[in-house]
Amino acid sequence: MDKFVGYRCSLCAKEYLPAQVTYTCSCGGNLDVVLDYDALKKKYQPDDLLCRDETNLWRYLPLIPVSFPKIAERTPLSLAGGTPVIFLPRLAKKLGLEQLWLKDESRNPTASFKDRASAVVVARAIETGAEVVVTASTGNAGAALAGMAAAVGQKAVIFAPKTAPPAKVAQLLVFGAKVLLVDGTYDDAFDLTVKAAEEFGWYCRNTGYNPFTVEGKKTAAFEIWEFMRRELGMGGRKPTGGLVAPVNKPRLTIFVSVGDGNIIAGIHKGFKDLQALGWLDHMPCIIGVQAEGSAAIANAFKAGNETITPVSATTLADSISVDLPRDGVRAVRAARETGGTYITVSDAEILSAIAELGSQGVFAEPAGAAAYAGLAAAQAQGLLDPGAPILVVNTGSGLKDVRAAMQSVQAAPIIQPDLESIKKHL
Repeated sequence: MDKFVGYRCSLCAKEYLPAQVTYTCSCGGNLDVVLDYDALKKKYQPDDLLCRDETNLWRYLPLIPVSFPKIAERTPLSLAGGTPVIFLPRLAKKLGLEQLWLKDESRNPTASFKDRASAVVVARAIETGAEVVVTASTGNAGAALAGMAAAVGQKAVIFAPKTAPPAKVAQLLVFGAKVLLVDGTYDDAFDLTVKAAEEFGWYCRNTGYNPFTVEGKKTAAFEIWEFMRRELGMGGRKPTGGLVAPVNKPRLTIFVSVGDGNIIAGIHKGFKDLQALGWLDHMPCIIGVQAEGSAAIANAFKAGNETITPVSATTLADSISVDLPRDGVRAVRAARETGGTYITVSDAEILSAIAELGSQGVFAEPAGAAAYAGLAAAQAQGLLDPGAPILVVNTGSGLKDVRAAMQSVQAAPIIQPDLESIKKHL
């Protein structure tokens, strides 16, 4: 069965057959992959996916518009996804919530959410016979592409701003990618990547440009749906709620950090796929969190429109530091269409969130901690139903940016090698 039947523009709704376009619509809009939902419904039921042996994103292969490359078996590319959901009872109590959960994407092979998109994009590159895959990245997307490409012997080229954290650049180099550091911003690197792909015939992975990135990121929604069915008993029922409202059964509320908008758009797309199949009665409420210094999408949401006006991004959370979000429109819709909202947080709040999560055994990079900072801010503003189950998405490991992590805690003292020195510091 050919489950992938084409694309539909997210702006003008123009439709394309699979071979008619590669990246974006003629109007410039981002493309949504269209699946043959009617055929999928006839062939599959939820248990057909949930009983599969795979514990990674490939357990949902019937809903992913690529084939799994045999060359990837037992490699890191086959291990993307399948990340755990962790219960945080002490933080829930501190915030006055009944249930608080965290989906820890730092457990991916290269330690970030971006492995999901890169695994699917590399699989697509193998299908199409692409010799080189290229991307722009502040670090995580590039590391994910470099790692997934290395797993199957695919050539990868990464353009990153020269300000990218050294730990992230180290991953790119160790995985064997060709790394070019750009004397400019992420947006400069993005534009240069598109030009290079056109000039040299490379396959471009860029987030908010290549439609298959969303298809990888949507797999997190499938895993959250599984969690909802298994832990929250929401699989076949119609819970309502999320943001404060007169509800009987509060639904799951998800907090996710937002930079270019592709992760939140991907999670939304995953839930929409499940609804189209009749497997999800009500979507969770999705709340986007942006750094105050990089809030172009939040600004559009609060203005009540879909006009994404560029900003001059300044935040220590490099993974969500974007002047012009490339998936802004779909990111606005992800919150609006699910009854969610956007929250902005300061760098100081992000640093505090790193320490808060660390006290629970979770080491989050600034972008991942921003989602928890947004939850704390939303609760302080009275935006949440305390009885609603809450899930925060940690998008990456704190080891990605040790410099920022050290700003969130006090430095360790240096002591003399004797007991008296110990007593002074205890």
